[in-house]
Amino acid sequence: MATGQRWACPDIVSEMASTTKGSCVKTRLALICGVTMIAVLAGACETDNGPSKPDPVGTAKKPVELTFMAYGPDEEVKAMQSSIDAYNRDNPTVEVTLDAVSDEDDVIDRLESKSPPDVFMLSQRDLAQVSELELNQPIDELLDSRGVPFGDFYKRDAVQAFSVDNHLQCMPYGVSPMVMYYNTNLIDWTTMKDRGLDAASSHSRWSFNQFAEAAKFASNRKGVKGVYIDPSLEGLMPFVLSGGGQVFDDMREPTTTTLSEDSSKEALTRSMDVLNSDQVKLTPRQLRKKSALERFKTGKLGMIAGYRNLVPELRMTPSLDFDVMPMPILDDETTVGDVSGICMSANPASYSDAADFIVNAISAKSVAKVAEAGYLVPSHNEVAESDAFLQPDKLPAHPEVFNRSVRDIVMPPLLPSWKALEDAVHDPIYHLFYDRILDIDAVTESIDEASRTVLSPEDQQSGQPSGSASPGGDESDSPSTAEE
Repeated sequence: MATGQRWACPDIVSEMASTTKGSCVKTRLALICGVTMIAVLAGACETDNGPSKPDPVGTAKKPVELTFMAYGPDEEVKAMQSSIDAYNRDNPTVEVTLDAVSDEDDVIDRLESKSPPDVFMLSQRDLAQVSELELNQPIDELLDSRGVPFGDFYKRDAVQAFSVDNHLQCMPYGVSPMVMYYNTNLIDWTTMKDRGLDAASSHSRWSFNQFAEAAKFASNRKGVKGVYIDPSLEGLMPFVLSGGGQVFDDMREPTTTTLSEDSSKEALTRSMDVLNSDQVKLTPRQLRKKSALERFKTGKLGMIAGYRNLVPELRMTPSLDFDVMPMPILDDETTVGDVSGICMSANPASYSDAADFIVNAISAKSVAKVAEAGYLVPSHNEVAESDAFLQPDKLPAHPEVFNRSVRDIVMPPLLPSWKALEDAVHDPIYHLFYDRILDIDAVTESIDEASRTVLSPEDQQSGQPSGSASPGGDESDSPSTAEE
């Protein structure tokens, strides 16, 4: 295929159902297998301009060489390598090499290099940049022609997350919702009920009041705090959205965050009554001495919000008994998610071989092998419901919480750089969590003002957005010195 050529797929059919939550619209989309199949003649990749140079044909002596770039913990990478080794044995005319990078932040740099990988793993939050720069090849027709059942076996929210301009840009691989981890020795639902407290009665859902009671209950023990939520826009989103607020002015092309709007401020006020409570929160000084995760592991923190990738580390912690709950509900069941996909580069060494490898990588057998490492919430429904993921003989005792919470994920807009936005709003959000006397109006206005330096910089006047004072007026607790 010619450099920069994009697949045209005018006949893709999308199904979208919308549920309004405050001002935020949750979308669910499933690609229907009614896609017009790609014409593949004699191994050639056909474009709107006619057939281009045919794909190379590998032999056992001279196989087609493909590179698969992935990131993840060592255990996951080893499982991927095992699957690749099996694939190479079964397909002697292709040689796939795993290129493991340190983390998702390295992906863009490698894609823009002179030797980009043929197939690569990508965080959904980097999809806008990759697609805009045409560093990937939409894969809907390639996979449809190979019989991949998009709507039957893969989580619809994950498929929707990787769909841009009516094309599936990457095949969803993992979809991990933010959930609430809790120490079962510090938070005992039966004891709470015996004491007349409003305790959760199941692991399917719980109210914000029950969450607040659990945080206070854990904090009653000496040296223990109730809960830690990362002071970031990502950490805030489940609470704002659940309380009927909105985070952005437009979910497609945002120009600002909207935390200073009445509905969002109301949700934040309700949330901060707990999250900014001295009784349940860790102080900046405590966090400088030991991170929230370390405190959770040593029994000094009742709850911590996080993703599935925390599970293996927590399992290795001696004497730690933990479980998971969905994010607490102010008004609606809402969370955010960490979604990953497998993509094809714009100009792979072989389109057909790259597509064949992707089909194998997303198969139930390959995904199950990776899921057994404990970090991945598979987008593949069959694997997500299997023991390979649920692992009933290991903690947490209620892994189905991850699968249930996937349907509550609200995906953020596709931004050129999510990290740039988080950096811009870091200081005022920090004050939201740690100011001893919280001026909710001033802080939320500061957050929105800071967001516009990234989301609509052309509208900004010179100068930096104003922020509130350091928490409690204590310089030693300023955002620049209070990181974990």
